[in-house]
Amino acid sequence: MYTIKLFLFIAPLVISSRTDQDYTSLDSISPEPKSRFAMLDDVKILANGLLQLGHGLKDFVHKTKGQINDIFQKLNIFDQSFYDLSLQTNEIKEEEKELRRATSKLQVKNEEVKNMSLELDSKLESLLEEKILLQQKVRYLEDQLTDLIKNQPQIQEYLEVTSLKTLVEQQDNSIKDLLQIVEEQYKQLNQQQSQIKEIENQLRRTGIKESTEISLSSKPRAPRTTPSFHSNETKNVEHDDIPADCTIIYNQGKHTSGIYSIRPSNSQVFNVYCDVKSGSSWTLIQHRIDGSQNFNETWENYKYGFGRLDGEFWLGLEKIYSIVMQSNYILRIELEDWKDKYYTEYSFHLGDHETNYTLHLAEISGNGPKAFPEHKDLMFSTWDHKAKGHFNCPESNSGGWWYHDVCEENNLNGKYNKPKAKAKPERKEGICWKSQDGRLYSIKATKMLIHPSDSENSE
Repeated sequence: MYTIKLFLFIAPLVISSRTDQDYTSLDSISPEPKSRFAMLDDVKILANGLLQLGHGLKDFVHKTKGQINDIFQKLNIFDQSFYDLSLQTNEIKEEEKELRRATSKLQVKNEEVKNMSLELDSKLESLLEEKILLQQKVRYLEDQLTDLIKNQPQIQEYLEVTSLKTLVEQQDNSIKDLLQIVEEQYKQLNQQQSQIKEIENQLRRTGIKESTEISLSSKPRAPRTTPSFHSNETKNVEHDDIPADCTIIYNQGKHTSGIYSIRPSNSQVFNVYCDVKSGSSWTLIQHRIDGSQNFNETWENYKYGFGRLDGEFWLGLEKIYSIVMQSNYILRIELEDWKDKYYTEYSFHLGDHETNYTLHLAEISGNGPKAFPEHKDLMFSTWDHKAKGHFNCPESNSGGWWYHDVCEENNLNGKYNKPKAKAKPERKEGICWKSQDGRLYSIKATKMLIHPSDSENSE
């Protein structure tokens, strides 16, 4: 650029000098050699200008060539970047296509889920309607069952009669066996009597008559006294062979948990479940495992018992009282929630029906929460038999129990709820138990057992 500018500056000077020379040639005639030399100088000047212009153009070309090379390099880099971008764009397009496919699949699945949800909602509504109908039917059946219980004999009495019938049949078989033994002994005595008669004849022959009369008067009496002896012994077996509780059954060598017949003192024979543990046998008075048995029963049923001994049951306050009145007993409560197991043992005293089976406890040992208040009289109440001072407890809490100041604290005979019950009113009706931190929660399984505090006394 600098050379071009120089050329543009020199060219007018040369042209102007040439014009001046032409004018001077017209005005004055100069010698011919001088004009020739002047033209050569102009040519030299012009040549120098052109040479400088050529050098400038050459430099300009070199610079322009370098700039063009730089531009080409940048263009190559741009082309490579553009190519990479095009590849990335293609990849993004492929991913976009895959995303669109996945989105379409998800939309289809979403529609399927919506349809399934609608079907489930309709089924749930139908189930709720069926549940309401079933609840109405259950209420109707409960009313009928209540009427039957009021108008017919107690089922427990029928069970006791059945157990007594079975026991009588067993004793009848034992009596028959004893009578067979007596008959065999009577035959043996007859044979002995015949032998004695032969000896008597021989003695008569030898003249020893007095000794023979003595022998006849003493020995033939045995067959007449033996049957009455065995009959009396059988009557004693009917009463004395039936143990008073599970501890005596264990001491007799029966070390398997199961259902056995017992007869506490001044009581009738009835069946209990003996739970063998820790080298002894405990009498199970309450058991809950799955909520299959309704524990919202009447006072009469809690008095005499209900349920199945091989499942969920309540033994009966009258039976429990007949057992514990024989000696000092220990009450053991075993709790199992959805994670852990606990137990607590109490020394206790239980009153009779005139005191509403008042319970008085003192804790001995255990790792469970302290639920029962110690050294206080707790009276048993049900919805149809309200103990004094507990007018609202059986109505607000299902199932009979030894209630204290707060009805909803502890009720192992309450309504059985499934785990993780969230509604608070439903928790109040569940198998309520108060934890060590004071919170109420439901229990999965419960056991209430009794055992003599001194086993030797019960034997």
